[in-house]
Amino acid sequence: MSALLNIIDKNQELSEDAMAPAIREMVAQAADVVAPVWPIKNFIACNPLQGLEDLPFEQAVSRSAAYAGASDTASNRVNRELIKWCSAFLDEGQATIAMPNRYLGFYRVFSDLARFDRNLRANADAQKWLTALPKAPEDAIADSFKRLNIAVSDQEDFVRLGLATLPGWSGYVKWRTHWQDATEGGANPITLVDYVAVRLVLTCMLMPGAKMPRLTSTALPNDITKIEAAETTYRAALLSDLMAEVGNLGQPAPRPNAQLVFCIDVRSEPFRRSLESQGPYQTFGFAGFFGLPVRVKGYDDDPHDSCPVLLKPCHEVCERPTELDPASVRRHDDGRALLKLPKSFFQALKYNFATPFALVEMLGPWCGLRMLARTYAPLLLTRLNQAMRDKIMPAIATEPDLSDIALVSQVGYGEGALRMIGLNDNFAPVVVFCGHGSSTSNNAYAAALDCGACGGNHGGINARILAAILNKAEVRASLTERGLHIPEDTVFAAAEHDTTTDHVTMLGEDADNVHPDILAELKKDLGKAADCNRLARCATFGLSPHSCEQACEATQTRSCDWSEVRPEWGLARNAAFIVGPRELTRNINLGGRSFLHSYDWKGDEEESFLQTILTAPMVVAQWINSQYLFSTLDNVVWGSGSKVTQNVTGKLGVMQGNASDLMHGLPLQSVYAADNAPYHEPLRLLTVVYAPRQRVQALIERNQVLQKLFFNGWVNLAVIDPNENRAYHLQRDSTWKKIS
Repeated sequence: MSALLNIIDKNQELSEDAMAPAIREMVAQAADVVAPVWPIKNFIACNPLQGLEDLPFEQAVSRSAAYAGASDTASNRVNRELIKWCSAFLDEGQATIAMPNRYLGFYRVFSDLARFDRNLRANADAQKWLTALPKAPEDAIADSFKRLNIAVSDQEDFVRLGLATLPGWSGYVKWRTHWQDATEGGANPITLVDYVAVRLVLTCMLMPGAKMPRLTSTALPNDITKIEAAETTYRAALLSDLMAEVGNLGQPAPRPNAQLVFCIDVRSEPFRRSLESQGPYQTFGFAGFFGLPVRVKGYDDDPHDSCPVLLKPCHEVCERPTELDPASVRRHDDGRALLKLPKSFFQALKYNFATPFALVEMLGPWCGLRMLARTYAPLLLTRLNQAMRDKIMPAIATEPDLSDIALVSQVGYGEGALRMIGLNDNFAPVVVFCGHGSSTSNNAYAAALDCGACGGNHGGINARILAAILNKAEVRASLTERGLHIPEDTVFAAAEHDTTTDHVTMLGEDADNVHPDILAELKKDLGKAADCNRLARCATFGLSPHSCEQACEATQTRSCDWSEVRPEWGLARNAAFIVGPRELTRNINLGGRSFLHSYDWKGDEEESFLQTILTAPMVVAQWINSQYLFSTLDNVVWGSGSKVTQNVTGKLGVMQGNASDLMHGLPLQSVYAADNAPYHEPLRLLTVVYAPRQRVQALIERNQVLQKLFFNGWVNLAVIDPNENRAYHLQRDSTWKKIS
């Protein structure tokens, strides 16, 4: 029930002072039907029904489908006009001529310019009203309700329907309202109230007879009814495999040559398995931001937040050169500036109002040759470009500047990371933190393939920061005082895994100087693991390379081919989130379907680590799982359609054609092998925790987020109790079912 109705039910008069807050509250409540939509530069997976997670899964799906099906031909006129205004106002630099006075806000600019729009001047009365629109968007919403004769009891649902009609644009505005850094939206501020006000004014102009439609109950899609059976089959098979490994836990292990901490990403699981088969290596899983709430700036990169969107950065970390020769640094900087000139010059001419035709005449032959090379020899062109780049801008050594992180915080981050994954003793001579990212060309969804825990960015710099922290003598001394002793011969290093090519790059030279033999052997084995993974990856694309060299070339070509709609599968087929020691899963081929988070319940008496894992990394995994699930079930409603017909708009998102909703899910090619052959199997996330059941039960009882996800059916939970060596499945009525 709307905030306005609550006030009227109390027989109170709505004063002007009370009206605005009530309308803002009503809009906020109505916005539960849409999920936030991140811009393409840091595209983040999100459950498209995120605002409805307080409802049971089936009810939320039915309700979302009902709103999606309530649009009609008349409302499409409103949609077209609203898309036009949103595209112009929210543009991030693609438009040749920018909308004037955007700093005033969306509704204010609309109210100033709408009277000049010929599509809206239907008659003299309309022209008069547009000329005298209220100054405040809340007043415009109230006036629009009066003109449309929308009953107070229907107003919130009317707004909710308007938001659900274009869930991409309204979801992006929701992101701008609730998630964007407040310092980044000053050039063109917009709120959900602004958006609703503009939509209602357009409705008054183009659909003066609009009424609240009767929403009909929508039957669940047939695929939804099949999900539970498929989940039962998958859960039984996975728990059977895991229970067979329980007896192997707790066995003393010799000191490994190296320990590597990978992101929990499902793409890390097969690589970890391949690496462990090469030699005496131990791997761990941890969220790819490595517990560091930081905003980072690589030496040659722009600053960005490198932590989950559920967190706000607490520190700023910049890379600084460690090169002793000032001339080398100067040459690098000059080369970087030189390389930026052609691109900036080309962009300036391309987006200028008067020069695009002259640009074609001047650079047409060169651009034509380059297009041919990018099409028929993408790998060769990429290698030539990289060689030229290295020649003009020689690489220099850099290190993260930790001055913005107090020593006590550095100690806390280091201890928290090691204890959470259970790395309390038996340290290897080399411990590598391995972040990840992808490499693709001409891909609007590139950020969706990068590290979600790093805000849709590469995670290598976070790995470097944590390694630098744990290599500091004063940090180690403080950790020793806290009962966490790191051997003197242990050195921490950083690396980054390219999930498109499976190449792993070592970052920095700390371990090379201390354990060169171990590092040399590790690099060889990382290469062998990459070869194994590439062969398996090629098979998923229907390729049959005859050698590791052919597989390597195939994956590298996919990463730089500008016509490739599917450079990699990303996190497709994800199905499980497993929390426990690596020994529980090491001997199981999980098929690249599981997020693996290391955890030792014996070192977590207060369940603080488990609470963090289940309320942060697991929530992110659930968002990823839900986005893949719904994008597969209905790629038109919850996905973003085919990449073939998509266009980037305003440098902020993609549309189908030149005037559609802002696409808010995954493209067809990310979840389908062919138009009628889904590659992703839509299953709700199965979380498996290796810990005493009573501890998990107590944690759920005091955490509303977990209650919502488990009892409403968004996540399935199974617990393997080490005290009983028995598995349990949590039912949605909060009871536990023994798994035989």
